[in-house]
Amino acid sequence: MPMSRSTTPCLGICTTTVGDLVCKGCKRFAHEIVDWNKFDSKEKELVNSRLEGFKQLILKDRFIVNDKDLLSSKLKDNGVRFNSSLDPITWIFDLLRASGAQELNLEEFGISALVKEPLSSTRDSINKELLELSEAHHERFFKEIHLEGGHKNS
Repeated sequence: MPMSRSTTPCLGICTTTVGDLVCKGCKRFAHEIVDWNKFDSKEKELVNSRLEGFKQLILKDRFIVNDKDLLSSKLKDNGVRFNSSLDPITWIFDLLRASGAQELNLEEFGISALVKEPLSSTRDSINKELLELSEAHHERFFKEIHLEGGHKNS
C-alpha cells in the first residue's frame, strides 16, 4: 500500500531531544514532532508539503529523474523507505540518506546528476541547505520573542 501525504517524515534520529528547534534528521519543528500524533491528516499533509517543496527546490537543480518507475523499483529492492505519493525528485533525498557515505551509480536508479561533484559533497550540501531552509521558515513563522517578565511578542 502506498504511503499517503500524511505519513510521518521521521527518520528515527531526532535531534529535538537535545534541544534543537528544528530536527536535523527529518527537518520538522520540535512542536510538530511532539504533536504529530495529535495532528489530523490535513495538518500532516501541510508539514509534508512544506518539506517536499523545500526538497524540490534544492534537488531540481542537481538531478533529473529520467525513469520514476525504475527509481521506485530500485528503492523498493534496496529497502529504501520513501513516500511514493510525493514528487519522485524528493525520493532522491531518501536514496541519498539511506546510502550514507556509499557512492552510487545514479544511472542505475534512473537518475542523472546535473552537478559534477562527488555525491558525498552533494549529499552534504543538500542536507545543509534543507536544514537552513527549515530553520529560516521556523525563525520567520514560529519564533517567539520572550521579553522580560515572561511576556511574548510575535
